[in-house]
Amino acid sequence: MSKTKSVAAKHYEILFILPNKFTDDEAKKVTEQVEEKIVAVSGKITHREYWGKKRLAYKIKGNAFGYYALLEFDLEGIYLAKINQELRLFTEVLRHQIVVKKPKTEEQLAKEQKIRVKIASKKAAEVRQEQEEKNKSAETSSPSDKKEDKRTKLKDLDDKLDDILSASDLIK
Repeated sequence: MSKTKSVAAKHYEILFILPNKFTDDEAKKVTEQVEEKIVAVSGKITHREYWGKKRLAYKIKGNAFGYYALLEFDLEGIYLAKINQELRLFTEVLRHQIVVKKPKTEEQLAKEQKIRVKIASKKAAEVRQEQEEKNKSAETSSPSDKKEDKRTKLKDLDDKLDDILSASDLIK
C-alpha cells in the first residue's frame, strides 16, 4: 500500500528589497514578476503592499536606497525552497526574507482597524493643534522664531544635500 502524503498549504509572508536603479513604475513591475514566480508554483497571493522607496540602514550591493514590497501568499511547503532559490538567482531583488505567517482572525482584524482609526484621529487632532499654534505664533512672531526657521531651513538643505550626494546617479 502506498500512502500519499497530503501537504497543506501554509500562509507565508515575503519582504523584499529592489535596487535604486529602478523608477517607481519599474519597481512595481518587478514586484509583479515576483508575484508571477510565486503563482507559477501554485501559490496564491492573498495580500500585497508596496512600501515605495526607503533609505537602507546600510548599503547593500552599493545601494543606499531601495524599494520595499511585501506579499502574503499561500503555498505548499514543498515549493518554498524552489521560490527561495529562484529569488536568490533573480538579480533584480537585493534581499528577501520569507516567514511563516499566522493568519489573523476576523476579531483580530476588527481590533486592528479600531486601533488604526484611533491613531488617525489622534494625528488629525495633533495636526489641527499644530496649525492653531502656527497661526498664533505667526501673529506674534519673535526674533527667536526666525532663528528656529533658519535652523529648519538649514536642516532641510542638509537633508537635500545628503540625498544628492548619496544618489548612485552621480557615480555613473
